[in-house]
Amino acid sequence: MDLVAYVDQVPASGETVTGTAFRQVPGGKGANQAVAAARVGADVAFLGAVGEDAFGEELRANLVDCGIDVSGLRTVPGVSGVAHIVVDGKGGNSIIVVPGANGGVAGVVGGDASVIEGSAALLLQLELPMEAVVSAARTGRELGVPVYLTPAPARELPAELLESVDVLVPNQHEAAAITGRADPREALAALLERVPEVLLTLGGDGSLHGRRGTEAVHVPARRVEAVDTTAAGDTFCGSFAVARAQGRGPEESMRFAAAAAALSVQRHGASSSMPTRDEVEALLGG
Repeated sequence: MDLVAYVDQVPASGETVTGTAFRQVPGGKGANQAVAAARVGADVAFLGAVGEDAFGEELRANLVDCGIDVSGLRTVPGVSGVAHIVVDGKGGNSIIVVPGANGGVAGVVGGDASVIEGSAALLLQLELPMEAVVSAARTGRELGVPVYLTPAPARELPAELLESVDVLVPNQHEAAAITGRADPREALAALLERVPEVLLTLGGDGSLHGRRGTEAVHVPARRVEAVDTTAAGDTFCGSFAVARAQGRGPEESMRFAAAAAALSVQRHGASSSMPTRDEVEALLGG
């Protein structure tokens, strides 16, 4: 659950400021990407866990309302994961994630593999324990399902995970943290030594895509007045994966995803800000 405070200026350490608004919005990187994919036309199934608290009930209901299959979403003792988010007057954000129920997900269990099998893509993030992410990625690779990994929150990525990843989708800060290279193109080149395909999101500077043996492709972001950038990257990733699964090439998929992200940052919230396929297509055709 995203607990979002809006302020003109983010407080420094030890400082107290008065906020301008507060919102409680269903979030989580996995759920955000699932909602983004569903909104732009995909059939989506969600695997993970929520707690026995009121947040867990609301998070499950939100996914159901978005048309997502939650038969693989388990309810476990304890509290659901939360994110404390501060959004400043320019739409930028800082986030603290407290895993809650997510921290108890150990890997692919029960009927999870049957849900993954036959899917057009498996989207993974790092808000679950690393052992769970590695387990899911291996399952995807064994079943021939393209594995997308958003390496956030940024951390060291073990070789056993990367060997099962088809598309790595970091933002520029995550790419720099992983590679030690601040320059996006240098970071892209370094990442392509570890995975076959990389989609590097650059915020207001757009996105950069590379595959081994091909030239990097840059697609600029659409210029809009952002009010809240929360989940813009998740919107981009979910939309990109759907476009690729439907047969669009990398550059066309990047433009589709950029349009979806541009629409999302003009609205408040995470999953609540994500556009429908009709809205994205209308923007692309406009």
